[in-house]
Amino acid sequence: MHIIETYFECGGFDHRLIQGGTSVYLWNLSKALAGQGHRVSIVTPAHGRLDDLRRFHDLETLDYRDDYELPVVLDPQTWGERFPAEVRIPLTTTAHLLRLDGVDLYFLSNQLLDELPDRFYPPYQTKGKDLVFFKPLAYQVDAIRFVRERFAGEKAVLHAHEPYYHYLMPAAFRHDPGKLVVATVQSNMPITKKVYRPKVERLLAFLGAGTELPPEDADPPLAEHDAVMSGYQQLTHLHYEYGPGHVRVYDLVADHADLVDFLSPGHLEFYTGFADTPFEQVFTRLPVHETVRRNAHKSFVGGCAVGDAWTTGEPPAADRARVLGGLGLDPELPTFFHNARYAVNHKGQVELFRAVDRVLDEGLAANFVLRCISDSGIDDPYVHDVVRRHEGRVHLEWQRVDERRIVEYAASSDFCLFPSKFEMDTFLIAQGEAMAAGAVPIATAQRGTAHFGHVADPSAGPDAERATGFAVNRSFAEDDPLLADALARCIYRAAALLREQPDEYRRLRANAIANARQFTWQRAAELHVAAFTPLWEGRRPEPDVELALRHGWFDLLPDEAYEQHRAAVAEAAARLGDAEAHRRCREPDPATDRALFETAWARADFTRCERTADSDPELRARLDGRCTVEDGRIVYRLPHAERVELVWLAPAEPGRRRQVTVRRLDRRGSEFTGPLPPVGEELHLLLTLTTGRATWDVVRHG
Repeated sequence: MHIIETYFECGGFDHRLIQGGTSVYLWNLSKALAGQGHRVSIVTPAHGRLDDLRRFHDLETLDYRDDYELPVVLDPQTWGERFPAEVRIPLTTTAHLLRLDGVDLYFLSNQLLDELPDRFYPPYQTKGKDLVFFKPLAYQVDAIRFVRERFAGEKAVLHAHEPYYHYLMPAAFRHDPGKLVVATVQSNMPITKKVYRPKVERLLAFLGAGTELPPEDADPPLAEHDAVMSGYQQLTHLHYEYGPGHVRVYDLVADHADLVDFLSPGHLEFYTGFADTPFEQVFTRLPVHETVRRNAHKSFVGGCAVGDAWTTGEPPAADRARVLGGLGLDPELPTFFHNARYAVNHKGQVELFRAVDRVLDEGLAANFVLRCISDSGIDDPYVHDVVRRHEGRVHLEWQRVDERRIVEYAASSDFCLFPSKFEMDTFLIAQGEAMAAGAVPIATAQRGTAHFGHVADPSAGPDAERATGFAVNRSFAEDDPLLADALARCIYRAAALLREQPDEYRRLRANAIANARQFTWQRAAELHVAAFTPLWEGRRPEPDVELALRHGWFDLLPDEAYEQHRAAVAEAAARLGDAEAHRRCREPDPATDRALFETAWARADFTRCERTADSDPELRARLDGRCTVEDGRIVYRLPHAERVELVWLAPAEPGRRRQVTVRRLDRRGSEFTGPLPPVGEELHLLLTLTTGRATWDVVRHG
């Protein structure tokens, strides 16, 4: 096969040309695909670094010159009156070829692509102010035009990465029978992200794509509860509302691509349903939910990997006394390692420092090696105060360092800490690296990183045999005390395990190493080839019953499925507490109805509870009595809730998204209580269960 990889950067072959992790992923996957005998080409911008490429590598300038004007229609709400309705940016694109390790790398260069040579990506602040903001858009157009000319008439799989950086490509090649487009979702960017519709229409027409955009579907007017849930999502980083005149990026990719690629099984699962998050119920009400369902059969897991330096040969080793002693730490103490970019809401670093501060204040004897990479340093005084007050116990650094130093840190540590939040991680290479070096993980139970095998109870839980370390519940709140508390408890558990059960620690360590070392680039390449091959041979995936049942999409099942797959449908319905689907497979009876109610109750899925409550007065009383108002105060009864928050809409302000007010109810035993909100006759309640599931409830009190 000929596989053409496209992304906004690919400098993974040279550390001097790397800005983001996708660059490393793309290069390693390309090498592995080439190593399996496939022809691999990469098309990427030069980013003004042609001189560096010539100085360090054997770069060939091709006989390619593309003179054109890039037409960009501007959203007046963003770009204002200082800019015209449409700008035409004159560009002259040249192409330059580097052959390396069996891969052909094509670097495109022009006036816009060569901007920002030190950072590559336009800062968000340029939006509405500087046309350099459209550099990624120019790359898409240039890559499409280059592929059409350079590989005209050739059959190829066009493997594009991150929807925001390739949303024009699937539609542009939709009617080219020789170009099969595979779109990779690289991050968990909001699935509802939109771009200005007239801009997309103009560019697709300019490219001669011959593809109509989906009908205009500005987010529909919302009832009060839906509006509260939607407004709250600004705090979850999962969804933002848009006005009319926009089109969803994910629609452009999923509807027109031949396949959609994800980095891990949990990443695919999360992006398909957003299960157990504050966004889940909002998602099912939005048009993008149908986009996901009609394209779900195209999705596959191509995977990701931990670098060869960590997974080949003997596990990395280090002189612990020298490494930790050199940092001013005591090598005899349990040591915890964190390694991530400084991104407090993504990486859970606020809660991490709160937990570290607490356990050290309380007298735990332990070391913490905390790397929070930031080119501009760390501006939070609290972070520096924690380090100062716990001198000799905490080492903090934010500088980029050689990988060998990171290996030494990981190999000298007993545990690694990865409390990422908002389900923003999709594979998390850094956790795999630390595990490959022998650090037992303590990490959030993100769907995207479930493949690393950390679980709530690694010693006696249901997955203990293969467990690699400790999982704490996911978090979808900023500065989340539940996460800080859980981390502190887990750090104590880990230190006690190391001290009191050394054999059990060694078992987890061996499991962690074995788990991480299975994620090789060769394996990722094999998974991709297994997905590409049927497509190459003209066989395309089709929707099936198993897919619908996996996600609880009972409404998509044909009538005959309830006969032909009776047991499977009943099992899925029982798993989700769906009485309606279950009754189409089995005769209802009181015991079954009660079991379905209890399943739905455990999930705080009160809509499904309603479907069985009327058959049992006791269940009806429990459901109706979960929330009452007594003397102007809310009393909410749900013993398996860990947190209950009252949410209501703040007064609207011109030109701003509608904000919400959030008030946490006080916990008193198994009840939660607080004063009534100042507005409305409905109580909008966000529940966080002890399992980590987040869900909504609405109760009328007026």
